[in-house]
Amino acid sequence: MCGIVGYIGARSAQDVVVKGLKRLEYRGYDSAGVAVIQDALKVTKCKGKVAKLEAMLSTSDKAEIGIGHTRWATHGEPNDVNSHPHTSTNGKIAVVHNGIIENYTALKVQLQSQGHVFYSDTDTEIMAKLIEQFYKDPEVLSLEKAVQLATRQVNGTYGIAVLHEDFPDLMVVARRGSPLLLGVGDNEMIVASDASAVAEYTDKVVYLDDNETAVIRRDSYEVQDNSYVLMDKKVHELQMSLEEIEKGGYPFFMLKEIFEQPKTIGDSLRGRIQPEEGKIVLGGLTDVMDKLHGARRIIIAACGTSWHSGLVAEYLFEDLAQIPIEVEYASEFRYKNPLIYPDDIVIVISQSGETADTLAALREAKSKGATVLGVVNVVGSTIARETDAGVYLHTGPEIGVASTKAFTGQVTVLTMMAIQLALYRETITAKKADELIKALSQIPTKVQEILDQHEEIERISQLFTYAPNFLYLGRSYNFPVALEGALKLKEISYIHAEGYPAAEMKHGPIALIDKMMPVVVISATNHTNDKMVSNIEEVRARKGRIIAVVNSSHEEVKNLAEFVVEIPTTMDELSPLLSVIPLQLLSYYIALNRGCDVDQPRNLAKSVTVE
Repeated sequence: MCGIVGYIGARSAQDVVVKGLKRLEYRGYDSAGVAVIQDALKVTKCKGKVAKLEAMLSTSDKAEIGIGHTRWATHGEPNDVNSHPHTSTNGKIAVVHNGIIENYTALKVQLQSQGHVFYSDTDTEIMAKLIEQFYKDPEVLSLEKAVQLATRQVNGTYGIAVLHEDFPDLMVVARRGSPLLLGVGDNEMIVASDASAVAEYTDKVVYLDDNETAVIRRDSYEVQDNSYVLMDKKVHELQMSLEEIEKGGYPFFMLKEIFEQPKTIGDSLRGRIQPEEGKIVLGGLTDVMDKLHGARRIIIAACGTSWHSGLVAEYLFEDLAQIPIEVEYASEFRYKNPLIYPDDIVIVISQSGETADTLAALREAKSKGATVLGVVNVVGSTIARETDAGVYLHTGPEIGVASTKAFTGQVTVLTMMAIQLALYRETITAKKADELIKALSQIPTKVQEILDQHEEIERISQLFTYAPNFLYLGRSYNFPVALEGALKLKEISYIHAEGYPAAEMKHGPIALIDKMMPVVVISATNHTNDKMVSNIEEVRARKGRIIAVVNSSHEEVKNLAEFVVEIPTTMDELSPLLSVIPLQLLSYYIALNRGCDVDQPRNLAKSVTVE
């Protein structure tokens, strides 16, 4: 949540920061603000999106150092006063913050007793006052020392950037639990919550780890840990292009990302599948294959859409590799005192690699001796660095808040993992593996065939734009797809929707079905087709309106449904990669028809970095 950008160099800091905030706005868009130093500290902030802030700023401002923030509100309602940056009582220090300070109430009382005045309802204002209080101490000889002492006082998470009016040539940043990286340019430095804000200026980045503080000047940086020990940080080469983080002519990032999926699935497969030889090679798992082979079980922990991909993986691993799978909400994982044993494998799934709850689940599993694998999209992310091994998605940046290509990327990678493990455990035949791998190689082309039907899906969406509720039904591999389809609709159109195993409809949801209830039926697996026919008949008998996403060979389903979206035939194990595409498009077009902001739906943010 929340996006942070900082700049020091020869360019207009304001311009760089605002452009960076636009690229990070998917992290939160309740309010925005900037602080620059040119002779004096100047703060401009407002409720609303970055475009509103930009209109307030002077185009003549040429300050060469500045910080900015786009907010997803945790403490305090979205308004001008609660917007970041927040300042010290003397007005000389400005702070932007991503995270949650859990003990802010006690610290506020303490600071008020020391004469500090508070204006906002945010926890972040604590940090500005606390840094000021420590800096007053004559034994504290530097801003960075004051920042370090202040961060030691707070419980919770933070990624912060700090300016002081008296030091226009430096910036101090620190992190614990919230992502922060340094972009190392030519006589300039950029600080950001993620790489999309720095890609235009440099391809060299340094990732800060927890409990590290960095002092940044235009031509240098210095990183210390919490014990004031200088850290030798690796400079990574950023694998990201400007083209990937622009809309490329599409009206919304979500639509662009939906239509990118033939390419992104292909990118996930490239160099990893060998259809001619019937092999899959995932280099990131080479060193842990023996552990996977000997595992008593695999636990998958994830949140949101990633949890749905984990449910697909449950079917894949149990069917193919014949190993028990448990899929857990990462947000609940550590609160149940999970029983984890040294021969367990835990797989954590996160698009950003920074999801706070998933990171906490990772650390809980490692503390109990499990081997932890990561399935993430962002190279250099915290989860990628802390797992024992893993596989990157290679789907490119996902900017739209509602995940699309990351889901298909996750399912693609998890499918390859399941096949590779099944071959290693000898639980499938070489013939079966060969069939799966060849079919997997054809998925990008088949996804494109579905996308070519987008006009028909748009037509269907127009008929159901103002439906008050939706029900999604699926069986087997496509039950998780039903959950994902319902989630997409909820996220971006604000229509209440529920996903259910089709047979569970009789255990409650059937009471809701009438002529006003659209029912999306996913009939894409051959071995459940007969049962889905029965479920459709049950809906028809109660005058429910049926939209069927159907394997092109399922003639009986097509004849029963009121509306049909055909998808190409593939093996049952791979069907989620196809059946989810029409549901993504349906959600997109319904949201568009309703006038919703597809890329920035209300109350949501892309990367959930707070608990």
